[in-house]
Amino acid sequence: MKRIGFIGTENSHTDHFIRLLNAEERHPGYRAVALVGGPSERNNALAEAGDISIIVDNPEDLIGQVDAAVICTRDGARHREQAEPLLKAGLPVLMDKPFATTTADAEAVIVAAQASETPLDSSSALRFVPEIAEFAAAADSLKELRRLTVSGPADPDSEYSGLFFYGIHHVEAALEILGNPVIGADQAVDVTRRGDTTTARTLIGDVEVEFVFVVPGADYRIPFHAQLIGTGAIIAKELTLGGDYNAPLLAKFVDVWESRTPIDVERLLSPVNLLAAISKAV
Repeated sequence: MKRIGFIGTENSHTDHFIRLLNAEERHPGYRAVALVGGPSERNNALAEAGDISIIVDNPEDLIGQVDAAVICTRDGARHREQAEPLLKAGLPVLMDKPFATTTADAEAVIVAAQASETPLDSSSALRFVPEIAEFAAAADSLKELRRLTVSGPADPDSEYSGLFFYGIHHVEAALEILGNPVIGADQAVDVTRRGDTTTARTLIGDVEVEFVFVVPGADYRIPFHAQLIGTGAIIAKELTLGGDYNAPLLAKFVDVWESRTPIDVERLLSPVNLLAAISKAV
């Protein structure tokens, strides 16, 4: 039995992962067995629902009690401090979005994983939505790409490291659509903010890329949306998250863990580099 511990249990994504592992047994031989954060109403409820017996105070307390960890902590600025001790101990780690909020933190986590030759992965769920594949399938009709716009909810003033909490979805979706180009820490961006809307523009290869981050309201929904403009067509689609939107993240992590797949360094670093540049310019 491969035992998995969970950090950042305040995040509803933890409920999804535990359901997929323990209730639905989507991955036989893999099970959620431990929660970090100490005894609390939230952890006690998760433990009861998932038949989980281990509740510890700190991430390091998982060492020796689990075989891997999933970090769901909402504030990506805390991911490095939570992941490094586990990676150094040889525990594979899946980091929910965002991977990190600074290039320095992202690089440090990757170095820790590489030094111990430990599997590491992270993704936005938007990378796996069906519309991304539909954009790729439409490549012939689009011909030469000229512009990509991705819009959706994000708040520069979020307590969870600003735009990183939701804005990472915009960035990872865009990079997935474009075939995961490498983005350096020096990527040039132009950012404007008017009221509840922040707009960022950059050039990736020959494609003008625009991100529109809209602060969501209490009584209305801001959907994720992408528009591709080519010399042969314009295609626009809402990016839809179904009830099992976290399932592909977990499945990919299990595959990375089983196969000991080498870390895709640029795929992890590029979104952080780009969104860090945007956040700095806000």
